[in-house]
Amino acid sequence: MAARPYWRGQIRLALVSIPVEVYSATKSGATIAFNQIHEPSGKRIKYEKVVPGIGPVDVDEIVKGFEYSKGEYVLLDEKEIEGVKLESKKTLELTQFVDAHDIDMIYFEKPYYVVPADDLAEEAFIVLREALRRSRKIGLGQLAMRGREYVVSVKACGRGMVMETLRYADEVNKAASYFRDIGDSDPDEELLDLATTLIDKKTGKFDATEFHDRYVDALKDLIERKKKGKTLNIDDEDKGTGDPRGSNVVDLMAALKNSLGTGGKTGGNRSGGSKAAAKAPAKKVPAKKAAAKAPARKRA
Repeated sequence: MAARPYWRGQIRLALVSIPVEVYSATKSGATIAFNQIHEPSGKRIKYEKVVPGIGPVDVDEIVKGFEYSKGEYVLLDEKEIEGVKLESKKTLELTQFVDAHDIDMIYFEKPYYVVPADDLAEEAFIVLREALRRSRKIGLGQLAMRGREYVVSVKACGRGMVMETLRYADEVNKAASYFRDIGDSDPDEELLDLATTLIDKKTGKFDATEFHDRYVDALKDLIERKKKGKTLNIDDEDKGTGDPRGSNVVDLMAALKNSLGTGGKTGGNRSGGSKAAAKAPAKKVPAKKAAAKAPARKRA
């Protein structure tokens, strides 16, 4: 494997130790970075380390400081900071196993691929992988890497396993503080039936290649145009003005029915059917009587 391992060590389950290698599962190739350029000269702008009232300072005179009060700092040098860093452990001990759905997705941070370090480790690796898959469990442990300690999870993934770093509890904002003002009333059954039918209609298998960052694609196209001396004509008509929601209140029922593309038909009842389906059809009113009862509307 050409890639360089992010971490080498062993996964320990009780008395069994499995030598493994861990590789980063993601990359940041989709982003486009910009530099600040001095337009008249075309040269890149540099930044100097300056102190108000003093001016530029030497890099050797700079230390790190923690602001514990306004304008008050505890100064720390690199040796002091290095002294409290944790040594990278060579063993990840799985101390707990939980159901996959027990961990809220918001806690998962960064994924890594885990593979056996050599042929001798492969048998034990496969046993652990299949045990996790059969039990539908995720293994948890703590691992020190590059100076800090992480909570990590390990789960089966294809022929290998995936290790994911998890956020600590104090790194996650409590959802209740954001959701408390949302009402707890039950939704209208007919609207719920239509929305569920629409979800079923659009349900399919996930394929990451079907999604592209259209902003990045547009930036790449713009950069290529500029390299060739071309400019990008921006159509002012495409720019939205005013409130994007429009001035009229959207009829949710009509919008859902139109989204289904069935002329308002939901394709049968779901778990008891909707309110509209449960109602008996209205009796037809003779045309003459209807005309007599309902006066013609005046045009505005």
